[in-house]
Amino acid sequence: MNDSHRILIVQGHPDSQSSRLCHALAAAYADGAREAGHLVRTANVAQLQFPLLRDPKDWTEGAVPPALEQVQQDISWCSHVVFFFPLWLGDMPALLKGFLEQVARPGFAFQYPGAEARRMRKGLGGRSARVVVTMGMPALVYRWFFFAHSVKSLRRNILKFVGISPVHETLIGGVGNLNETAAARWLQRMRRLGQAAR
Repeated sequence: MNDSHRILIVQGHPDSQSSRLCHALAAAYADGAREAGHLVRTANVAQLQFPLLRDPKDWTEGAVPPALEQVQQDISWCSHVVFFFPLWLGDMPALLKGFLEQVARPGFAFQYPGAEARRMRKGLGGRSARVVVTMGMPALVYRWFFFAHSVKSLRRNILKFVGISPVHETLIGGVGNLNETAAARWLQRMRRLGQAAR
C-alpha cells in the first residue's frame, strides 16, 4: 500500500440519479482506484443540504453548514480530488458552484495575509486534481472555440488559488449521441485513470 493514494471523488451533477453518465464515469473511476489499492471517499453534491451564500460576511465569518463539515475533512484527508459535472449554460451547474463557495472558505482553503505573513497562504497545497466534464457539444468546439473557459476558471480561480496542483482535465463531448461502444470506452478510460490515481 506504499503507492496508494487517498482520493476524494466529488460528484457535481445536480441530479443524484445513478442513470446519469456522470455517475457511471465516477463509479468506473472509483472501481479502478479501489482495484489498484487506493483509498476512496465520495461526496455527492446533489445529496447534501446547504444554503447558497448571499452575503460576503457569511463567507468570511459564518459557520460551514453541518452537511459540509465532513466534506472539508475529506478534502483535508485526500491527496487527489476528482470532480465530475455536466456543462450547463457553458459552466458548472449552479449547485456545484454553491458547494465550492461554501467549502473553499477563508481559514480552511486559504489564509488571508496577516501581521505575520505578507502573502496569502494557500491552505490545500500538496494535492492534485482532475476535472471531468460532460457536454452536448463536441469537446473540440468547447476547447478551441470557447477556450474551455469554465474549466480554466475552475482550475485557475479556485483550485490553483487554494494550492491544488497539478490539475488535469477530461472533456467528454457529444454525450447525447454516445453509443454503447463509445460510452464503454470512456468508462474504461475512467477505470484506468482511477487505477493510476490521475
